[in-house]
Amino acid sequence: MSGVWTVLLLWGCVFLPALSHGALVISQDASTPQGSDGATRLLKKRSTENAEVEMYSVKVNCKVASRFAHTVITSSALNKANSSQEVFFEVDLPKTAFITNFSMEIEGQMYTSEVKEKEKAKKQYEKAVSTGRTAGLVKASGRKMERFSVSVNIAANSNVTFILTYEELLQRKLGQYEIMTRVKPKQLVQHFEIVADIYEPQGIAFLEAYGTFISNELIPLVEKTVTDKKAHISFCPTLDQQRKCPGCDGTLIDGDFFIKYDVNRAETIGDIQIVNGYFVHFFAPPDLPQVPKNVVFVIDRSGSMSGIKLKQTKEAILTILNDLAEDDNFGIVLFDSHISTWKESLTKATKEIVSEAQKFIQGITDLGTTNINDAVMKAVDMIMKGIRDKKVPERSVSMVILLTDGMPNSGESSVPQIQENVRDAMGGNMSLFCLGFGNDVDYSFLDVMSRQNQGLARKIYEGSDATVQLQGFYEEVASPLLSEVDLRYPDNLVNSLTTSHYKQLFNGSEIVVAGRLTDNNLDNFLVEVFAQGFEDDFIVKGQASAQEWDILYPEQEYIFGDYTERLWAYLTIQQLLSKRETGTAEEKGNATALALEMSLQYSFVTSLTSMVVTKPETDEGPEGPLIADKLTEDERQKAHRFGNNVPQLMSNTWTHSSISPTYFVDGDPHFMIELPEQEDALCFNIDDKPGTIFNLVRDQLTGILVNGQTIGDKKVAPDGKVNTYFGRFGIVHQGLGVRLEVTTRDITVSQDGKQAKLFWSDSASLKGTNMDLQVTKDRSLTVTLRDSVRFVVILHKVWKQHPYHQDYLGFYTLDSHLLSPSVHGLLGQFYHGVQFEVRDMHPGKVSEKPDATMLVKGQELTVTRGWQRDFRWDVKNGENIPCWFIHSNGNGLIDGNHTDYIMSGLFKTV
Repeated sequence: MSGVWTVLLLWGCVFLPALSHGALVISQDASTPQGSDGATRLLKKRSTENAEVEMYSVKVNCKVASRFAHTVITSSALNKANSSQEVFFEVDLPKTAFITNFSMEIEGQMYTSEVKEKEKAKKQYEKAVSTGRTAGLVKASGRKMERFSVSVNIAANSNVTFILTYEELLQRKLGQYEIMTRVKPKQLVQHFEIVADIYEPQGIAFLEAYGTFISNELIPLVEKTVTDKKAHISFCPTLDQQRKCPGCDGTLIDGDFFIKYDVNRAETIGDIQIVNGYFVHFFAPPDLPQVPKNVVFVIDRSGSMSGIKLKQTKEAILTILNDLAEDDNFGIVLFDSHISTWKESLTKATKEIVSEAQKFIQGITDLGTTNINDAVMKAVDMIMKGIRDKKVPERSVSMVILLTDGMPNSGESSVPQIQENVRDAMGGNMSLFCLGFGNDVDYSFLDVMSRQNQGLARKIYEGSDATVQLQGFYEEVASPLLSEVDLRYPDNLVNSLTTSHYKQLFNGSEIVVAGRLTDNNLDNFLVEVFAQGFEDDFIVKGQASAQEWDILYPEQEYIFGDYTERLWAYLTIQQLLSKRETGTAEEKGNATALALEMSLQYSFVTSLTSMVVTKPETDEGPEGPLIADKLTEDERQKAHRFGNNVPQLMSNTWTHSSISPTYFVDGDPHFMIELPEQEDALCFNIDDKPGTIFNLVRDQLTGILVNGQTIGDKKVAPDGKVNTYFGRFGIVHQGLGVRLEVTTRDITVSQDGKQAKLFWSDSASLKGTNMDLQVTKDRSLTVTLRDSVRFVVILHKVWKQHPYHQDYLGFYTLDSHLLSPSVHGLLGQFYHGVQFEVRDMHPGKVSEKPDATMLVKGQELTVTRGWQRDFRWDVKNGENIPCWFIHSNGNGLIDGNHTDYIMSGLFKTV
């Protein structure tokens, strides 16, 4: 058996203040992942005789020219063993970055990449699948990161060098740019260096570089040279300087490395650079007074926000209210299935009024379902009424800030219709900013709706810092300086212009416009900026001139080619990709075609293209190509929900403790305990005769009971296997007096002696004081119990003429943390955590599914790596979830035996 060595190198050359984005990791140690913000799964080589792969070089080189960053990551490893070894290379990079190149050098031979249209790359990939194993992708990773991953088999006594290049236009936020690199090697590295070169023609106003892990001994190793327009920063500890103590193997390099800086600001038209036929215009005038704002906070208080989410939201809003200026006007809208307001109209933010609003916020409690449409409509009405009645300053900026954690399931629930309603109501008169809280939120819906209304969306990740995330976002938009900013250039000199009109400019941010020149005669290159300021119109004009680049900076290798052209291409592609989601059908088609053409021309891996690398031949024959794909927002959201575990990336020992797990049962019947924070899951099957009723959830304190009855196939298949599925569920909440019977045909609801029936053949909703039901036709039922848990039942429709199979149901639990510690049942017993350790992985009966030893509940079990399908987001195909499979009806994992959970009736407790 060949040994496995894993190289994880994560780096973020991204300027995003106060957010955790980058990491650099090369590790021999097994470790539990520490979260989603650039966190890593640290993997250990398999223990094999004489297996040794040495990571001897890691180099990160980031060059920044006028905010456009070009990052090259080079990592080299040597296989010193007498047998072949598999080496993994993983890099976390900013989601807004485009990979431009990846190559591998193996024994002196270079294997380079090619960017192709995604469908063509897919066909090449599928064609090669049968000829060998494939690996490599870009996938969701953390809060602002996505992960590039590749593996390659290295022969004995051979070396490999990985080279990854990506580019990104850096954004100014809160008055500075920031490079953050997380360095956690967990081992000594022969040649280790982080180098950044920064060139800013406007001049560097300030720059600082430091590391959270840097002790007094390491401070001198942070070398920083700053002149008027250039900076060079390096951190290159030797092997001995990395050591925790003389002669020991422990490393001091463990923490975050920061570079923060800003540039000098021109008081007139800003900074315009013209190089080789392309121009870029940076506009962020200093010392402007703040424009009053009219803001309505739209706050989700539905049942799913209960607990820590609502607590953190209230804490953030209380602080945000304190930061309102007295010239600002504000309003508060609360929503669940119903809409309520603090006051019916906008109110001036005096100290007395703000204090009154804070008392109102402290009294918010969570209630029912999620009516986003009517809540936003109410906020728009409040702002429009203030404008019509002239209750707000004529020169003011209006915005709606929506915070929600769920999908619209009350009132208007059609996402496209809500987006159309909001766009029509706002009519370009205000901006919409959306904050999506948690993993269940439909972030792509919020993202598109924000961009349709001159705003932006942010995902707020659940965790102890959620309050800080909310406050940090508000700080970015809290201080508008200009509105209706229009940047104009000579029509006879410029074409292919990127977006040049912006709804607003906020303090600490920056507007960037780029274009292509049609004439090199720049004597009449007049640039004009028109905007609305605090008291007067803002109008500046100026003459632009070309930079004599070679004369000013003869060391051409300092700059990575014609950066202005690549910056223009980057901006153009980003804006085209946005338009293909927010424009009309014709605009979407045109934007897609042009974005694809430019992605191929400039070799950018975007959501329309893939990067293909042909991998070297092995003894078994040629390996398939490596395919690097960039995720769309929908794909990224799904990947974040389901974790990003790649089955082959396994350690010798993983120790886990559950955090915010998800639970479901679906299929024949497959029980899944998903652990998204650890990117892992446990699963087991229950096999018994059709008609058996099992207890899934029983919580005596809250009075909740869920039982499920199995059904079998119409007849036994030729292979003789008897398949069973859940075909009927009984759900009871004794405290609320609610009883539901869900079958593959209909849903019967009983409460307080009254009964109603819903059918799968129609979309419908039923709203009560204690319970809300939402039926999506032939797809799903969402059950929301007041102040308690939510359940989702999935309907699997099978072709009626199928000779064996019939319709069946899947059961999914949401908000399980709201149940009491005494909850039990086949699923319920895991709601408050499970601890396990997996070790001694070895080949199983099937080559793709290795076995391992699991320590759980004081027992040692033989488990197998496999997959189960989660159908919440794709009822037809499902999403593959890797898991450790526990055999024999879950014996050893579940308490007792599976027969202990058999009930005598659908609503019985015994």
